[in-house]
Amino acid sequence: MTSIDPAYLRPRLLQRAQESHKGDFGHLLIVAGCQTMPGAAVLATGAAVRSGCGLVTLHSTSRALQAVVNRFPSAMLSEEPGEAFSRVPVPLDRYAAMAVGPGLGRRPETEDALLMLLKAARDRRVPMVLDADALNILSEVPDWQACLPAGAVLTPHLGELRRLLPFGSDAERDRRVQALCIAAGCTLVMKGSHTKVFTPDGDCLVNTTGNPGLAKGGSGDVLTGLLGGLLARGYAAPDAAALAVWLHGRAGDLLTEKRTAEAYASLDLVDCLHRGFKELYDGGE
Repeated sequence: MTSIDPAYLRPRLLQRAQESHKGDFGHLLIVAGCQTMPGAAVLATGAAVRSGCGLVTLHSTSRALQAVVNRFPSAMLSEEPGEAFSRVPVPLDRYAAMAVGPGLGRRPETEDALLMLLKAARDRRVPMVLDADALNILSEVPDWQACLPAGAVLTPHLGELRRLLPFGSDAERDRRVQALCIAAGCTLVMKGSHTKVFTPDGDCLVNTTGNPGLAKGGSGDVLTGLLGGLLARGYAAPDAAALAVWLHGRAGDLLTEKRTAEAYASLDLVDCLHRGFKELYDGGE
Protein backbone atom coordinates (compact mmCIF):
# COMPACT_ATOMS: atom_id res chain seq x y z
CA MET A 1 0.00 0.00 0.00
CA THR A 2 1.10 3.55 -0.79
CA SER A 3 0.49 6.58 1.43
CA ILE A 4 -1.29 9.60 -0.04
CA ASP A 5 0.80 12.51 1.21
CA PRO A 6 2.41 15.65 -0.23
CA ALA A 7 5.43 13.71 -1.49
CA TYR A 8 3.10 11.44 -3.48
CA LEU A 9 0.86 14.23 -4.76
CA ARG A 10 3.24 17.04 -5.71
CA PRO A 11 4.73 15.31 -8.79
CA ARG A 12 1.19 14.69 -10.02
CA LEU A 13 -0.09 18.27 -9.73
CA LEU A 14 -1.25 19.96 -12.92
CA GLN A 15 -0.02 23.48 -13.58
CA ARG A 16 -1.88 26.44 -15.11
CA ALA A 17 -0.24 28.07 -18.12
CA GLN A 18 -0.06 31.86 -18.10
CA GLU A 19 -1.77 32.01 -21.49
CA SER A 20 -4.93 30.07 -20.73
CA HIS A 21 -8.69 30.54 -20.42
CA LYS A 22 -11.58 28.79 -18.65
CA GLY A 23 -12.14 26.46 -21.57
CA ASP A 24 -8.71 24.94 -20.97
CA PHE A 25 -9.68 23.60 -17.55
CA GLY A 26 -12.75 21.52 -18.22
CA HIS A 27 -16.50 21.73 -17.66
CA LEU A 28 -18.11 19.65 -14.92
CA LEU A 29 -21.76 18.60 -14.85
CA ILE A 30 -23.14 17.95 -11.36
CA VAL A 31 -26.43 16.07 -10.98
CA ALA A 32 -27.37 16.36 -7.32
CA GLY A 33 -30.10 17.45 -4.94
CA CYS A 34 -33.87 17.40 -5.04
CA GLN A 35 -36.64 19.54 -3.58
CA THR A 36 -36.24 18.00 -0.11
CA MET A 37 -32.42 17.75 -0.16
CA PRO A 38 -31.10 20.91 -1.83
CA GLY A 39 -28.12 21.21 0.52
CA ALA A 40 -26.31 18.29 -1.09
CA ALA A 41 -26.24 20.23 -4.38
CA VAL A 42 -24.93 23.34 -2.64
CA LEU A 43 -22.05 21.46 -1.01
CA ALA A 44 -21.04 19.54 -4.15
CA THR A 45 -21.21 22.65 -6.31
CA GLY A 46 -19.23 24.74 -3.84
CA ALA A 47 -16.42 22.21 -3.76
CA ALA A 48 -16.41 21.95 -7.55
CA VAL A 49 -16.01 25.68 -8.07
CA ARG A 50 -13.01 25.53 -5.68
CA SER A 51 -11.42 22.58 -7.52
CA GLY A 52 -9.64 24.49 -10.29
CA CYS A 53 -11.88 23.35 -13.14
CA GLY A 54 -13.00 25.98 -15.63
CA LEU A 55 -16.79 25.70 -15.57
CA VAL A 56 -19.40 24.04 -13.35
CA THR A 57 -23.02 23.36 -14.28
CA LEU A 58 -25.50 22.06 -11.72
CA HIS A 59 -28.55 20.14 -12.93
CA SER A 60 -31.11 20.09 -10.13
CA THR A 61 -34.53 21.22 -8.96
CA SER A 62 -35.61 24.82 -8.60
CA ARG A 63 -35.07 24.94 -4.85
CA ALA A 64 -31.52 23.63 -5.11
CA LEU A 65 -30.67 25.97 -7.97
CA GLN A 66 -31.86 28.99 -6.03
CA ALA A 67 -29.79 27.96 -3.01
CA VAL A 68 -26.70 27.47 -5.17
CA VAL A 69 -26.91 30.74 -7.08
CA ASN A 70 -27.16 32.64 -3.80
CA ARG A 71 -23.95 31.04 -2.47
CA PHE A 72 -21.89 30.26 -5.59
CA PRO A 73 -22.94 32.61 -8.40
CA SER A 74 -20.26 31.43 -10.84
CA ALA A 75 -22.03 28.07 -11.24
CA MET A 76 -24.27 27.64 -14.28
CA LEU A 77 -27.72 26.18 -13.86
CA SER A 78 -29.77 23.50 -15.61
CA GLU A 79 -33.28 23.15 -14.21
CA GLU A 80 -34.95 19.83 -13.53
CA PRO A 81 -38.68 20.20 -14.26
CA GLY A 82 -39.83 17.88 -11.47
CA GLU A 83 -39.15 17.52 -7.76
CA ALA A 84 -36.25 15.10 -8.30
CA PHE A 85 -33.87 14.06 -11.08
CA SER A 86 -35.95 12.69 -13.97
CA ARG A 87 -34.46 14.13 -17.18
CA VAL A 88 -30.98 13.85 -18.65
CA PRO A 89 -29.69 17.36 -19.41
CA VAL A 90 -28.68 17.94 -23.02
CA PRO A 91 -26.41 18.43 -24.79
CA LEU A 92 -23.87 16.34 -22.88
CA ASP A 93 -20.99 16.80 -25.29
CA ARG A 94 -19.88 20.02 -23.59
CA TYR A 95 -18.88 18.26 -20.36
CA ALA A 96 -15.44 16.86 -19.56
CA ALA A 97 -16.69 14.98 -16.47
CA MET A 98 -19.81 14.39 -14.38
CA ALA A 99 -20.48 14.05 -10.66
CA VAL A 100 -23.74 12.33 -9.76
CA GLY A 101 -25.57 11.19 -6.67
CA PRO A 102 -25.65 13.48 -3.62
CA GLY A 103 -29.22 14.11 -2.48
CA LEU A 104 -30.84 12.56 -5.57
CA GLY A 105 -33.40 10.45 -3.75
CA ARG A 106 -34.70 7.09 -4.93
CA ARG A 107 -37.81 7.81 -6.98
CA PRO A 108 -38.53 5.47 -9.91
CA GLU A 109 -38.06 8.29 -12.40
CA THR A 110 -34.70 9.10 -10.83
CA GLU A 111 -33.56 5.50 -11.22
CA ASP A 112 -34.56 5.52 -14.90
CA ALA A 113 -32.84 8.86 -15.55
CA LEU A 114 -29.64 7.70 -13.84
CA LEU A 115 -29.42 4.62 -16.04
CA MET A 116 -29.92 6.79 -19.14
CA LEU A 117 -27.22 9.20 -17.96
CA LEU A 118 -24.81 6.33 -17.31
CA LYS A 119 -25.39 5.00 -20.83
CA ALA A 120 -24.80 8.45 -22.32
CA ALA A 121 -21.56 8.83 -20.34
CA ARG A 122 -20.46 5.36 -21.38
CA ASP A 123 -21.15 6.06 -25.05
CA ARG A 124 -19.23 9.35 -24.89
CA ARG A 125 -16.48 7.98 -22.61
CA VAL A 126 -17.02 10.76 -20.08
CA PRO A 127 -15.57 10.01 -16.62
CA MET A 128 -18.06 10.18 -13.79
CA VAL A 129 -18.03 10.28 -9.99
CA LEU A 130 -20.81 8.17 -8.50
CA ASP A 131 -21.82 8.74 -4.89
CA ALA A 132 -24.67 8.36 -2.41
CA ASP A 133 -28.05 7.62 -4.02
CA ALA A 134 -26.43 6.90 -7.38
CA LEU A 135 -24.59 4.00 -5.72
CA ASN A 136 -27.70 2.84 -3.89
CA ILE A 137 -29.64 2.76 -7.15
CA LEU A 138 -26.82 0.90 -8.90
CA SER A 139 -26.68 -1.73 -6.15
CA GLU A 140 -30.15 -2.92 -7.18
CA VAL A 141 -29.25 -3.27 -10.88
CA PRO A 142 -28.18 -6.77 -11.99
CA ASP A 143 -24.64 -6.74 -13.42
CA TRP A 144 -24.32 -3.09 -12.37
CA GLN A 145 -20.60 -3.09 -13.17
CA ALA A 146 -21.47 -3.13 -16.87
CA CYS A 147 -23.22 0.25 -16.43
CA LEU A 148 -20.04 2.07 -15.45
CA PRO A 149 -18.51 4.51 -17.94
CA ALA A 150 -14.78 4.42 -18.62
CA GLY A 151 -12.80 6.14 -15.90
CA ALA A 152 -15.63 6.01 -13.35
CA VAL A 153 -14.88 6.77 -9.71
CA LEU A 154 -17.11 5.27 -7.01
CA THR A 155 -17.07 6.88 -3.54
CA PRO A 156 -18.98 4.61 -1.13
CA HIS A 157 -18.92 4.60 2.63
CA LEU A 158 -18.94 1.11 4.14
CA GLY A 159 -22.72 0.78 4.16
CA GLU A 160 -22.99 1.66 0.49
CA LEU A 161 -20.08 -0.59 -0.34
CA ARG A 162 -21.72 -3.54 1.42
CA ARG A 163 -24.81 -3.08 -0.74
CA LEU A 164 -22.69 -3.02 -3.90
CA LEU A 165 -20.31 -5.85 -2.97
CA PRO A 166 -21.49 -7.94 -0.01
CA PHE A 167 -18.50 -9.07 2.02
CA GLY A 168 -17.52 -10.76 5.26
CA SER A 169 -14.10 -9.90 6.58
CA ASP A 170 -12.11 -6.74 5.90
CA ALA A 171 -9.62 -8.80 3.91
CA GLU A 172 -12.40 -10.22 1.72
CA ARG A 173 -13.81 -6.71 1.25
CA ASP A 174 -10.49 -5.35 0.02
CA ARG A 175 -9.97 -8.31 -2.32
CA ARG A 176 -13.40 -7.87 -3.85
CA VAL A 177 -12.92 -4.13 -4.33
CA GLN A 178 -9.52 -4.64 -5.91
CA ALA A 179 -10.91 -7.26 -8.29
CA LEU A 180 -13.78 -4.95 -9.25
CA CYS A 181 -11.47 -2.05 -10.06
CA ILE A 182 -9.22 -4.22 -12.21
CA ALA A 183 -12.10 -5.88 -14.07
CA ALA A 184 -14.20 -2.73 -14.61
CA GLY A 185 -11.34 -0.27 -15.07
CA CYS A 186 -12.76 1.94 -12.34
CA THR A 187 -11.38 3.68 -9.26
CA LEU A 188 -13.03 3.19 -5.88
CA VAL A 189 -12.70 5.50 -2.88
CA MET A 190 -13.57 3.52 0.24
CA LYS A 191 -14.45 6.26 2.72
CA GLY A 192 -13.66 5.77 6.39
CA SER A 193 -11.24 6.63 9.16
CA HIS A 194 -8.34 5.71 6.85
CA THR A 195 -9.82 6.29 3.41
CA LYS A 196 -8.43 3.98 0.75
CA VAL A 197 -8.26 4.53 -3.00
CA PHE A 198 -8.27 1.36 -5.12
CA THR A 199 -7.08 1.82 -8.70
CA PRO A 200 -7.60 -0.04 -12.00
CA ASP A 201 -3.93 -1.10 -11.83
CA GLY A 202 -4.55 -3.05 -8.63
CA ASP A 203 -2.90 -0.49 -6.34
CA CYS A 204 -4.25 0.52 -2.96
CA LEU A 205 -3.50 4.06 -1.76
CA VAL A 206 -4.13 5.06 1.87
CA ASN A 207 -4.94 8.63 2.81
CA THR A 208 -2.95 10.33 5.57
CA THR A 209 -5.34 13.20 6.35
CA GLY A 210 -8.74 13.40 8.01
CA ASN A 211 -10.25 12.92 11.45
CA PRO A 212 -13.62 12.13 13.12
CA GLY A 213 -14.77 15.71 12.57
CA LEU A 214 -15.52 14.70 8.98
CA ALA A 215 -18.19 12.28 10.20
CA LYS A 216 -21.01 14.73 9.55
CA GLY A 217 -23.80 14.96 7.02
CA GLY A 218 -22.66 16.62 3.80
CA SER A 219 -18.98 15.81 4.10
CA GLY A 220 -19.22 13.23 1.31
CA ASP A 221 -21.06 15.70 -0.91
CA VAL A 222 -18.08 18.05 -0.67
CA LEU A 223 -15.73 15.22 -1.66
CA THR A 224 -17.90 14.34 -4.67
CA GLY A 225 -17.91 17.88 -6.04
CA LEU A 226 -14.19 18.31 -5.48
CA LEU A 227 -13.35 15.01 -7.13
CA GLY A 228 -15.60 15.71 -10.09
CA GLY A 229 -13.96 19.09 -10.59
CA LEU A 230 -10.50 17.52 -10.58
CA LEU A 231 -11.61 15.00 -13.21
CA ALA A 232 -12.93 17.83 -15.37
CA ARG A 233 -9.69 19.73 -14.76
CA GLY A 234 -7.82 16.91 -16.49
CA TYR A 235 -6.55 14.63 -13.76
CA ALA A 236 -6.61 10.88 -14.39
CA ALA A 237 -9.15 9.16 -12.16
CA PRO A 238 -6.68 7.64 -9.62
CA ASP A 239 -4.81 10.94 -9.27
CA ALA A 240 -8.05 12.92 -8.96
CA ALA A 241 -9.25 10.54 -6.24
CA ALA A 242 -5.97 10.66 -4.31
CA LEU A 243 -5.77 14.46 -4.50
CA ALA A 244 -9.42 14.91 -3.53
CA VAL A 245 -9.30 12.71 -0.44
CA TRP A 246 -6.09 14.37 0.77
CA LEU A 247 -7.42 17.91 0.26
CA HIS A 248 -10.76 17.00 1.84
CA GLY A 249 -9.09 15.44 4.86
CA ARG A 250 -6.59 18.27 5.17
CA ALA A 251 -9.42 20.79 5.29
CA GLY A 252 -10.96 18.76 8.09
CA ASP A 253 -7.67 18.66 9.97
CA LEU A 254 -7.17 22.42 9.71
CA LEU A 255 -10.74 23.11 10.84
CA THR A 256 -10.34 20.73 13.77
CA GLU A 257 -7.24 22.59 14.92
CA LYS A 258 -9.15 25.87 14.81
CA ARG A 259 -12.68 24.90 15.86
CA THR A 260 -12.46 21.33 17.30
CA ALA A 261 -13.86 18.29 15.54
CA GLU A 262 -17.32 19.00 16.93
CA ALA A 263 -17.92 22.56 15.87
CA TYR A 264 -17.42 22.92 12.12
CA ALA A 265 -19.96 22.18 9.42
CA SER A 266 -19.50 20.53 6.05
CA LEU A 267 -19.84 23.87 4.28
CA ASP A 268 -16.76 25.03 6.20
CA LEU A 269 -14.77 22.36 4.36
CA VAL A 270 -15.50 24.11 1.07
CA ASP A 271 -14.11 27.37 2.39
CA CYS A 272 -10.94 25.66 3.64
CA LEU A 273 -9.97 23.68 0.53
CA HIS A 274 -7.66 26.44 -0.68
CA ARG A 275 -5.25 25.89 2.19
CA GLY A 276 -4.48 22.33 1.17
CA PHE A 277 -3.93 23.40 -2.42
CA LYS A 278 -1.54 26.11 -1.25
CA GLU A 279 0.45 23.67 0.88
CA LEU A 280 0.86 21.33 -2.06
CA TYR A 281 1.77 23.96 -4.64
CA ASP A 282 4.19 26.06 -2.65
CA GLY A 283 4.55 24.57 0.83
CA GLY A 284 2.83 27.52 2.48
CA GLU A 285 -0.50 28.20 4.05
